[in-house]
Amino acid sequence: MSFTIDRYKTNDLSLLRLQDNATGAMVAILPAYGTLLHAFEIPLAGQRFNVIDNYASKEEAEQEITSSYKSARLSPFVCRIDGGKYRFEDHEFEFGRKFMDGTAIHGLLANRPFNLLQQFADDQSASASFRYHYQREDAGYPFDYICEVRYTLHPNRVLQVQTSLLNLEDGSIPIADGWHPYFTLGGSINDYELQFASHTMLEFNEHLIPTGQLLEEVSFWHPAQLKDRQLDNCFLLEVQEGAPCCQLRNPKNGLVLSIYTNAHYPYLQIYTPDHRKSIAIENLSGAPDCFNNGMGLTLLAPRHTATFNVWYQLSVE
Repeated sequence: MSFTIDRYKTNDLSLLRLQDNATGAMVAILPAYGTLLHAFEIPLAGQRFNVIDNYASKEEAEQEITSSYKSARLSPFVCRIDGGKYRFEDHEFEFGRKFMDGTAIHGLLANRPFNLLQQFADDQSASASFRYHYQREDAGYPFDYICEVRYTLHPNRVLQVQTSLLNLEDGSIPIADGWHPYFTLGGSINDYELQFASHTMLEFNEHLIPTGQLLEEVSFWHPAQLKDRQLDNCFLLEVQEGAPCCQLRNPKNGLVLSIYTNAHYPYLQIYTPDHRKSIAIENLSGAPDCFNNGMGLTLLAPRHTATFNVWYQLSVE
């Protein structure tokens, strides 16, 4: 078969690998920590190149997953919730786990172990599905729901990540979905060119909480070199079907990452860490603090499912 699936272990990390034997593309998934994306590799200049800034070992993952959140699943909320508090259906809720700045951050599933549901490979693709059943584990989110994530490696170095959220409650629940992957195309991100389909940025306060104001921001409507620019901002996407919502290029090695999505992920969060070796590009269904401001918030009806998709394609110019 052109596509294969196997398991392997490295530095105490147990991984599931999807492989395209025709192009050499490979995807590795780490189910034990929020079913995060550990690797997306292709051949480049005679070597294997991984575009995912990952955790090198189990020890590193356990120590850093709830501080750096590299490749973390953002569920049941994305980015920050102001003060870790929100109001829903005339009830006040407050999360038990908070970040050092007092906000609740990046959901509750980043370090949760997902179970493998099924895997499949043939001459057209390789896919694997994983599930986590959240059962009211934090007082700030006393709801019962299932999160399923399916990774599919397609031809032409395309990785599809599909997330489905199933509400098991008798009433509606507030929910948002997103990812927190860090991408590296080699060298410093200062040399990278970034482009994404947005004219509008959310204004943030000092705690990275939206103020309610929208700002015009067109710096990356056309490809622009990052240089030393620092970003920790959320943008409103103008998604066009069939066109990438975001592209990242490294002119020094010709490596290009193209990201495709649809109207279910209308927000794009960009973060540039101080080390400048990778960049977080996060597709979000809702804005930061959407449990309070309602921007993109999904009210998921009882026994209903919400599904979100994003596609990553790697190419070399």
